[in-house]
Amino acid sequence: MTSELLGFCNWSTLGVCAALKLPQISALLAARSARGLSLPSLLLELAGFLVFLRYQCYYEYPLLTYLEYPILIAQDVILLLCVFHFSGNVYRAVPYIALFVTSWFLLTLQKWVIDLAMNLCTFISAASKFAQLQYLWKTRDSGAVSALTWSLASYTCAGKNKTRTNAGVIFAGIQCLPRRVH
Repeated sequence: MTSELLGFCNWSTLGVCAALKLPQISALLAARSARGLSLPSLLLELAGFLVFLRYQCYYEYPLLTYLEYPILIAQDVILLLCVFHFSGNVYRAVPYIALFVTSWFLLTLQKWVIDLAMNLCTFISAASKFAQLQYLWKTRDSGAVSALTWSLASYTCAGKNKTRTNAGVIFAGIQCLPRRVH
């Protein structure tokens, strides 16, 4: 029973992650505006996803333990481009994208760098959500923010926490003991 529940949590979370940012992207496109969406929040979220994905690749975790992160990163990049497009200058995204690509390689120059970055990942994720909430509070305008995206994100957090906090999660016959809960 526990194995089936973990399998359901894992696969349903992957499915939800595949469409997680689509309501937000759709809301931005429908509104033709990035109003209500915090750029610092989006950049922090993207940084957290990048660090987590790099960490998982560096330590050669099984693909199923982090498969949602490349999908989320792609969706966040699309969201970032939409934000810059509706702000009037897509070219302003280039330095950020260059920084993220450079970071991908710099994170693994020394083992302690990737470990430190991973330890800061929970803080980065929380700071991202705090930045978005702070922006909403300051502007008092949710604009094109998608409540469905936030709801789906809550489900994925709960699903991944369930699959990662069980002692010895098994994916494709490989026992994994993740070093941290995301």
